Amino acid sequence: MKLTGVFNVLQTPLAETDEIDELVFAREIEWLLGCGVDGVVLAMVSEVLRFSAEDRRKQWQLVLKLINGRVPVVASVGAESTYIATSLAKWAEIDGAAAVMATPPSAFATLSNEIKDYYVAIIESVKIPVIVQDASNYLGQPLDISLYVDLIDKYGAERVQFKPEAKPVKERLELLRDASNGRALVFEGQGGVDLLDTYPIGIVGTMPGAEVPWALVALFKALKENNWDRARSIHTPLAKLISYQTTLDAYVAVEKYLLVKQGIFTSTRQRGPVGFILTNEMKVEIDIAFDQLKAAVDKK
Repeated sequence: MKLTGVFNVLQTPLAETDEIDELVFAREIEWLLGCGVDGVVLAMVSEVLRFSAEDRRKQWQLVLKLINGRVPVVASVGAESTYIATSLAKWAEIDGAAAVMATPPSAFATLSNEIKDYYVAIIESVKIPVIVQDASNYLGQPLDISLYVDLIDKYGAERVQFKPEAKPVKERLELLRDASNGRALVFEGQGGVDLLDTYPIGIVGTMPGAEVPWALVALFKALKENNWDRARSIHTPLAKLISYQTTLDAYVAVEKYLLVKQGIFTSTRQRGPVGFILTNEMKVEIDIAFDQLKAAVDKK
């Protein structure tokens, strides 16, 4: 399956026991597919960093079962050691993931050659594509553009792809485009807030959260159709909504709140410890931005 378009990063619904609520997970996935998404992803806002390696495998096995081949599934395998990351990557390939995505280790200051060796080991452990995720906007340090180019040169653009989120996003993406002679296959992150800047540079898709898939599908469609007036009208309230998602925990909190608001989730529960709590004042502002976004998408 081709990796292109809107690939939403799943939120993980949790029961009171902190186990995955499988019925709600199934409802989320069917809702996303009904909104027209092109693929789904398990990544940091899916709370994978709060799951053991075995739990991460159970998580994507459940998703693959629920998806049943209808769209590609990307599994996050980033870890604090090369051994764990490559083990996860091998499991994901065996279980049927279309690709894996990996953030670099973030708990320790790592030498650049060690980071390269980490990604080389992941890529060489599987035959499916590996997406290199630079999530340094909220975790770790920015990856060198030269690393991206070295990996493309060694393995080819189809085998190694990218989700660069280090700021400034537009300028770094332009550097990557130029350094790779336009070969780099890139997914935008940050909830879609950078799409107006990154789409003209050349991206293959976006990996936003799962809270407003209908808006991201509409926005990406408008960009593909060169309908910039519609794209801007959707982007303005979307950017306002994303502005409340300033940390990893804030992303999870806002997304789960909106999934409950839309009747998809029954709870905003996260695995603790939690570093961000929505106040009532924030909820009011988020509701206003959500309503504005809905009105913009509904307006034809």
